[in-house]
Amino acid sequence: MAYEVSRSDQEWALELSPQEFDVLRRAGTERAWTGALLDEKRTGVYRCRACQAELFASDAKFDSHCGWPSFFTPLAGDAVELVEDRSHHMVRTEVRCARCGSHLGHVFDDAPQTPTGDRFCMNSVSLTFEPADG
Repeated sequence: MAYEVSRSDQEWALELSPQEFDVLRRAGTERAWTGALLDEKRTGVYRCRACQAELFASDAKFDSHCGWPSFFTPLAGDAVELVEDRSHHMVRTEVRCARCGSHLGHVFDDAPQTPTGDRFCMNSVSLTFEPADG
């Protein structure tokens, strides 16, 4: 798929830290309970760390007790793309930034306590947070 923001691996590697590159461009996963945004409670918007696209609003964030920031819906229906992921002997749904194709995490339909029933389980390192007051 062609993305609005497109760079070579070499260009991404110059812009991202090694951990960011591994997760965003190689579909890696940060360790559970280690992400800087896991306990973020302020009002604001979560953006793609690679291209700064707006992805999730703070009012869609919830504590899923899984070790990664979780949201029940993206900010807009076209903010993310969902792709079948058959890695690691599992079938999951990968969540990518629709603007640059960066790996964000996975979505699961195991959150009946939310309005959508979905848990968008995101890597903190894939996101930046922009507080509403600043």
